[in-house]
Amino acid sequence: MLSRRNVRVKVMQQLYSLAQDRDLSYNEALNAFHKTIHDSFRLYLLNLYCIAKVCSFAAEDARLRQGKHIKTEEDKIFTDKIYSNPLIQSIEKNAYLQERFKKEKCAEGLDEDLFRKIYKDFCKEKTYIDYLQKESTHEDHVEILLELYRFCRRNELFNEIMDDRFTGWSDDKSLVIGALKKTLKALPDASAFYEEYIPDDETVIHFGKYLFDNTYKMEADLMELIKPVLENWDSERVALIDMILIKMGVVEMVHFKTIPPKVTLNEYVELSKSYSTDKSKEFVNGVLDKLLKQLEANGRIVKEGRGLSI
Repeated sequence: MLSRRNVRVKVMQQLYSLAQDRDLSYNEALNAFHKTIHDSFRLYLLNLYCIAKVCSFAAEDARLRQGKHIKTEEDKIFTDKIYSNPLIQSIEKNAYLQERFKKEKCAEGLDEDLFRKIYKDFCKEKTYIDYLQKESTHEDHVEILLELYRFCRRNELFNEIMDDRFTGWSDDKSLVIGALKKTLKALPDASAFYEEYIPDDETVIHFGKYLFDNTYKMEADLMELIKPVLENWDSERVALIDMILIKMGVVEMVHFKTIPPKVTLNEYVELSKSYSTDKSKEFVNGVLDKLLKQLEANGRIVKEGRGLSI
């Protein structure tokens, strides 16, 4: 599930923390890096848990409607199929997944009334009303769950849950959304399907940790290489995030033989647009471009293979 771009962001954040907090040790920052990596997977699980939890209130709704002495036409046609359909039930009855929800403490600290409120708000949506008024196919169940997930992402309460539990929600949001949509479309599934979203060693260790280690430990060598390229810029006045991105870019160009240098350059320019100042894009692009040409001229960049996806 994790892309290299997400991992770069997490490495950048921990290098920034080390630069800002003199009391923070290398090992503490490294542990924090691994925690943010695992939090991406936990975010995926929490989103899936929340979708199933919201749907579960349809069963409560059905019981209340059936318990009325005087039922409206709406009460009479109502069913809890957004919960009782095979897709959601495959989540509810998946022992592996339910155990994982418990292990990752997905339910911890969450007020059920939040989910009840989200469900009641969703009940007013035309797409849900239309769904209730007809026989539903598998495709209809998939579409209503995707629509519910879209509704949740627009919902303030849902986003509060994510923000309160994980500071990385804004960084990992698009990643988690993609994984959840893929999961909802693939249900029902009684297997441990969620395991495919557990971060793999290739991404976390061989890319992320290696990038973190070398950028941190090669500080002196990197500054010796970078300072002459800054020309009229005082290295101490360069934005901290910009300098960290430039250092990471150099390490990636030199030490990751299967990642094309232009891909590396473009990735760090994009990160500067999102995480640094308005002028950072041109600055980071200019410095990394000069460093790339210099490193190539000195034979320090040797690439192999067809390149890996970012």
